[in-house]
Amino acid sequence: MDIGQRIRQLRIKNDLTQEELASRCELTKGFLSQLENGIATPSLPALMDIVEALGTDMSTFFREEKETKVCFDKEDFFVDERYGYTVTWVVPNAQKNSMEPIIVDLAPGASSMIMYPHEGEEFCYVIRGKITLVDGDREYVVHKGNTFYINGDNEHFLRNDSGHSAQVLWICTPPLF
Repeated sequence: MDIGQRIRQLRIKNDLTQEELASRCELTKGFLSQLENGIATPSLPALMDIVEALGTDMSTFFREEKETKVCFDKEDFFVDERYGYTVTWVVPNAQKNSMEPIIVDLAPGASSMIMYPHEGEEFCYVIRGKITLVDGDREYVVHKGNTFYINGDNEHFLRNDSGHSAQVLWICTPPLF
């Protein structure tokens, strides 16, 4: 761990200047600058003062943060083939996030899973073909390149009434798929 870099990161996060942090720790701004740039090393008591002034404790300060995976490729996807349609989860373990994106491929004449009324919202972008959104007692035809955005108040699903396959990016918040 780069202690100086960690001090700088927390100082900036706490919206403190080097001068303000140095003053709180009874250190000089020059010494704090040397710490942040890896030129000097703090004594244990000085480090404890800095960590306390940054509003944390030694355990939290030295805890290595796990790097969150940001980009995913096909090897990360999970594919579930169902009767007439396929669901591809494009973000692994998205159920722990605020939203959950999936790609749904609908065969001609097929329908997606039924989404029962829920708290939250859904967005869908038609990548290929056209689909019919059945939202309660209303139906909407959505063509390639178009979208829909609904709340989850009604039972709803997608249907492919055409003779060609359709593909959609469907995003739900909170995760329900």
